[in-house]
Amino acid sequence: MSIAAGAPSRAEVLTLFRSFLRVARKFTDYNIREYTKRRTIDAFRQNRNLMDPSAISAAFSDGKAQFEVANRQAVVYSLYAPKLKSVMEVQK
Repeated sequence: MSIAAGAPSRAEVLTLFRSFLRVARKFTDYNIREYTKRRTIDAFRQNRNLMDPSAISAAFSDGKAQFEVANRQAVVYSLYAPKLKSVMEVQK
């Protein structure tokens, strides 16, 4: 989607949000996984009230770029994941 095409639809934004949460589940480290979830939710809440189509498009483009970074990081972290679980995960 290009910026000239206008603001993304609600479905596109929700798809990006769900994709972020799916990527967060790929992280094996508890702290990084929870940080990614929390950061995703906070960023989408922060941009919830945007009204300007250019600001919405810019936020969506930035979100897609951040999604690609998170996706690559999930792969890298899976290659070097620690074998021990976090204390937070052991209690569950």
